[in-house]
Amino acid sequence: MTTLPTRRLGALTVSAQGLGCMGMSHAYGAADDTQSIATIHRALDLGVTLLDTSDFYGNGHNEELIGRALAGRRDDAVLATKFGFANRLGEPIRIRGDAAYVREACDASLRRLGVDHIDLYYLHRVDQSVPIEETVGAMAELVEAGKVRHLGLSEASTRTIRRAHAVHPIAALQSEWSLWTRDLEAEIAPVCRELGIGLVPFSPLGRGFLTGRYTSTDALQEGDMRRGQPRFADGNLERNLAVVEALDALAAEKGVTAGQLALAWVQHRGDDVVPIPGTRREKYLTENLAATGIELSPDELAAIDAAAPAGSVAGTRYDEGSLTFVDK
Repeated sequence: MTTLPTRRLGALTVSAQGLGCMGMSHAYGAADDTQSIATIHRALDLGVTLLDTSDFYGNGHNEELIGRALAGRRDDAVLATKFGFANRLGEPIRIRGDAAYVREACDASLRRLGVDHIDLYYLHRVDQSVPIEETVGAMAELVEAGKVRHLGLSEASTRTIRRAHAVHPIAALQSEWSLWTRDLEAEIAPVCRELGIGLVPFSPLGRGFLTGRYTSTDALQEGDMRRGQPRFADGNLERNLAVVEALDALAAEKGVTAGQLALAWVQHRGDDVVPIPGTRREKYLTENLAATGIELSPDELAAIDAAAPAGSVAGTRYDEGSLTFVDK
């Protein structure tokens, strides 16, 4: 097993880059369990410790998949999962953060994962009908019971973060952060740093777009959620390709790929930042991990910022319905 650099998420030590496992079961086309398990094993062999999932991904399939992959290797992983979506896929979205559901969801995740504890347990989305103090209070009880080691939030506002952290220390905030999604930079990241909360960017490659592999939606499988996302829509996609072309040019000068350059930019946001690019293929896993060793000078970072300035992306990151579930 190789060793990657480590970073801290609150009191939790993890590899400097984690592995997002959602796409192995959810959102990006048909699953391939054999390929996905091989990729998880390869990630562990290469020193990745942080594995990220949710009870929502594939209606629990993703947790079951990771449970199978970790059989005999539990101690190699820092296991993170999320709860909060109380609906099945295809049903109207329901968010639950009441204390009874917190306990129910955790026990169900433990069964699917086949483990006796979760290392990092996130609230996937904030339930606006339940005080965050109730939700995090119930999560803290799971820590006391030994079922969970550390707590996290996902897509939470500064107000929610402060209120939650006052109930129990929050180790990490998981939110979208990449060259084309920079919403948390102005207020949320500074508050997390003030409180000692680590940052876990999901979709640090812009849902794969910043790699340059997708020049039209024709390249996406049927059932791929990106087909319905505004940034991949006709008109927006073509405008956004200009960012990838500019990154490609900078990457060529550096001798790396556009995706590696975009990911290295995220890695350089701070020592408290642990991105979790997702893939189910060993080839892309290896490519992503190489970004942890790419050093960027101040001039290079400035050139990347100029190539992909904040606010230059065409289209919102979610459709209007999904945006309503992001805590404001």
